[in-house]
Amino acid sequence: MKAKIHVTLKNGVLDVQGKAVAAGLVGLGFGGIGDVRVGRYVEVELAASSRAAAEKTAKEMCEKLLANTVIENYRIEIVE
Repeated sequence: MKAKIHVTLKNGVLDVQGKAVAAGLVGLGFGGIGDVRVGRYVEVELAASSRAAAEKTAKEMCEKLLANTVIENYRIEIVE
């Protein structure tokens, strides 16, 4: 199974990288640019016996390493 994990900053946390991307887009002539938020996407192949086991393992990975849960949210999608 594969875990697709999206990690994003929580609302209210300053996204410095997003601000830099927004400024770059405006500098390239793109108009109408509002707030830009940048996150991470991680795919992990898991040898799990069930979807529930894969979700549990992926959640543990996020809690321990992949996401700083003080300032970041994460979303997990399990695909077979």
